[in-house]
Amino acid sequence: MKTYKLIYTLAIAFSLLATACDSFLEVSPNDQITGENFYQSEEDFQAATAPLYNKVWFDFNDKFYYGLGDGRAYNLYAPYSDYIYPFSDLTETGLTGPLVSAWQSFYNVIQQSNRVVIGIKGSSVDDEIKNKYIAEARFMRGVAYWYLASLWGDVILCEDPNELVNNPIVNTNPLDQVYEFVMRDLEFAAKYLPAQAVNDGRLTKYSAYAMLSRIYLSAAGMGDNPNSGTRDAEYLAKAKKAAEVAINDGPYQLMEDYADLFMIENNNNSESIFALQWVPYLNNSTGYGVINTQQAYFAAGSEITGDDASWGYWTRASYDILVQYESDDLRRKATWMGYGDHYDEINKANGGYTYEKTETALNVKKGVTGSTKDNPKIARMNSALNTYMMRLAEVYLNYAEAVLGNSASTTDATALGYVNELRGRAGLEDLTELTDKNLHQERRIELCMEGQYWYDLVRRAYYERQEVINDIIAQDRGTIHPFTYDTSTNTLTDDDSRDPGSRSIGIIDASIFLLPYPESEVVQNPLLKEDPVDYEFTEERITDLF
Repeated sequence: MKTYKLIYTLAIAFSLLATACDSFLEVSPNDQITGENFYQSEEDFQAATAPLYNKVWFDFNDKFYYGLGDGRAYNLYAPYSDYIYPFSDLTETGLTGPLVSAWQSFYNVIQQSNRVVIGIKGSSVDDEIKNKYIAEARFMRGVAYWYLASLWGDVILCEDPNELVNNPIVNTNPLDQVYEFVMRDLEFAAKYLPAQAVNDGRLTKYSAYAMLSRIYLSAAGMGDNPNSGTRDAEYLAKAKKAAEVAINDGPYQLMEDYADLFMIENNNNSESIFALQWVPYLNNSTGYGVINTQQAYFAAGSEITGDDASWGYWTRASYDILVQYESDDLRRKATWMGYGDHYDEINKANGGYTYEKTETALNVKKGVTGSTKDNPKIARMNSALNTYMMRLAEVYLNYAEAVLGNSASTTDATALGYVNELRGRAGLEDLTELTDKNLHQERRIELCMEGQYWYDLVRRAYYERQEVINDIIAQDRGTIHPFTYDTSTNTLTDDDSRDPGSRSIGIIDASIFLLPYPESEVVQNPLLKEDPVDYEFTEERITDLF
């Protein structure tokens, strides 16, 4: 399997490319990094874990993050971009490029994390310091396995890359055990990560509690009947408790302005809990692998980026997402560019940028930061913007969903308060009760274009699968609705004068909730298609977190 081929020394070297980096990415490597002279100090541990924040996630972030998370969820579509339309049309195969790259990226995260854990365990440094960085690596490994479990179900669990080097033809392990593995990793992280980050952007124990609130919510819905309509009360309670710790004990606070969350100068802001840390100033030639390339695929024209890396004109908001926005929702403009929208932070030298590309579609704004003239940290194919993997707003929503649980509605004051804080920031009126419907809508809008909504659908499909299938059918993915959009009121008007476009989409049934394994991996390891086998856990599970 290609998944075991990452060499940890190369990953370390790539994370140290720039001399003009920010925070912990600015690290001077040893002249000669080898197994014999490395892992001798906390500084070595910091250098070893730095690539876990960028390089190993690059292929996931480059296209799959949004192509799957938002394209497959049908927040966006792109009829000419083969890194989006196979997902939005539900027609991907084991040969779909971003799918193959993402699988390899997740296993790169896992095997790099494994190498870090093994290297640190063998060090003579004090156990208290060692556990702190082992916890950092296990957090990353756990998150990567959560993605794999959510997308492929049964996957190969591994704690030692040498095992797969010696025998790459192995069975997968069952989904429920993959989830247990994820929880064990994140519970270890919650116990041993520091309360205060070593450097801006690094993980803390509260990052782990926040992520556990997501994982426990997912685990709560898993059972023998995917249409039971109910979730496990114990895991719902754990999700609530984990969210409470992150919210009440962690250092996080909501940003006042939603749009400010997506400005380069606000990287590692008070709301950011876990974000991929991309190296600024570098371009696709000098820093490929440690830069954030998303702007190149989102920007609607060269007048935004100042160069030819602006291929996003046909990457657009779906009709189905646009009808979700309420008339005064400020989040729409921060997420999607509509005709007449003005952005001060883009094309600053000329007084800002007003979007006037088309009146019949909306292009991506979130992740679009402008040109190097607007901010010197930006370069060709590098927005210099962190990638959110978890922020406080999601934890608020996780708490609210855990409180709602199996009830039809709730007026719990704390849960309502958290959701209404998000709505208030967006310029909207308070809700008076929470239901499945309005909470799902809030999640979709708040986290739109942050690679999350498909995983929300998968989580729901664990316990109300047919309802989710019905919701996806109702998105009418096969029709391109002609419309005009009023950006002042966030309202759509169907344009009957134009014929709706159409395209062929895949069959929508229970099979859509599992992706095909990459064909190249199946060829190398035919056991991927066989029944999973049990995984042998070798340590006691941590039980004293709450």
